[in-house]
Amino acid sequence: MTTAQDLSAFAAVRGTDLRLEPGDLSLALAGAELVDLVGLQAVLLHADRLLPAASPRTEDAVLLEAASAIVRDSPYETVEEWLWRRGRDLAARYRAALVPTGDGTPSRPYRHPFRRAGTLPVDLSAVDRAIDHMKGGEPVLVALAAAAGIAEVTDETLGDLDQDEVAVVAAVQQAITQLAAERQRRSVEGRGFDNIARGF
Repeated sequence: MTTAQDLSAFAAVRGTDLRLEPGDLSLALAGAELVDLVGLQAVLLHADRLLPAASPRTEDAVLLEAASAIVRDSPYETVEEWLWRRGRDLAARYRAALVPTGDGTPSRPYRHPFRRAGTLPVDLSAVDRAIDHMKGGEPVLVALAAAAGIAEVTDETLGDLDQDEVAVVAAVQQAITQLAAERQRRSVEGRGFDNIARGF
């Protein structure tokens, strides 16, 4: 599984217990794709720019699509620009890919402390693998999950990230902070409009 698939599967479980912001998760998923593309040497990070390289050796259709979306003309694209462009509605796409074929209902109940009672309409094998990877402490997966608000990260875990992973995770954190500020601004403006409408 790719880092983004693991993150999406883990979020499907954590999202049953938390108020998960799809926008935050989409940005983190775009970051996860970028980490995988760098790992496959399909893109190189130079300062904050993404330089296209070789075609990735992967059979994952979404990751291949992500690779084809890399801007190939100078001055190229920044990590931040990639996150905002690629991240649009990405959480919904990955979540849809998790739904099993057939009636969409898993054949067995899923017992895990991260979820509430009941069946979860996702591919349980993918969830199991994602949880195993989280328990294994894969640094970049844990760091991106923490950025999306569905995990906690320690300084020790962050210390295990390589230079490119640090750059991507930092950009994801910054983008999510910007998105939270924008949500707050719109919420304040919305309350102000309601007060005007009510004559306050």
